[in-house]
Amino acid sequence: MTQPVAIVLAAGQGTRMKSDLPKVVHKVCGRSMIEHVLDAARQAGVKKTVVVVGHKADVVKQTLADADDVEFALQEQQHGTGHAVMVCEDALREHDGPVLVLAGDTPLLKAESLCRLLDEQQKQGAACVVGTAKTDANEGLGRIVRDADGEFLAIVEHKDATPEQRSIREINTGCFAFDCRALFDALSRIEPRNKQGEYYLTDCPEIMRADGCRVIASCSLDIDEAMGVNTPEQLAAVEEKLKRRSN
Repeated sequence: MTQPVAIVLAAGQGTRMKSDLPKVVHKVCGRSMIEHVLDAARQAGVKKTVVVVGHKADVVKQTLADADDVEFALQEQQHGTGHAVMVCEDALREHDGPVLVLAGDTPLLKAESLCRLLDEQQKQGAACVVGTAKTDANEGLGRIVRDADGEFLAIVEHKDATPEQRSIREINTGCFAFDCRALFDALSRIEPRNKQGEYYLTDCPEIMRADGCRVIASCSLDIDEAMGVNTPEQLAAVEEKLKRRSN
């Protein structure tokens, strides 16, 4: 298999953290959240990561100054997750193989879960594998819509979901394994047709499916791994879970 690369989204401000620091540099068990994410990617075989920076980019860069397998892409204006990945295109122009897309504020990610996504993407020749998890606490999370045969149809964001879709327990964790070329082809065609007026990365799998490409929703993560940290309370909860896991 071609060596996988990773894109880690780390441009957000994280206003609910009530701190001047960029969200991803807040520490969990003595290390920044983004370093935990990078470790999981490395253990899954990633040798190069592009970190998307924006808010206080210099602080994130300083935090990762010793990571020689990391380069940075600047998202000057935040126009959504799809736009964040678009700014990585130059950095990955030569890459022809799998690419993980991960969130920088999910420090509970496990390497074995990322390996499962990459293995499935390669074995099935999939344009995209969406990492999913099941939870009753699905408020605010993107829902995985499947057809009658259980095949992936779409990811519907909570704000755009119908009442019926909001009852779906399977959610998008924000972890993806893409074929790199298929990813940037789909990104060139997404449009901000949603209530946020943003470019959603989550529209890419639907575009790929419409092109006749293989798209898989893989329920291979646990809900803790999808826990993005947005508040000091969530940071404390994640720290507690990480300590328990270490013990």
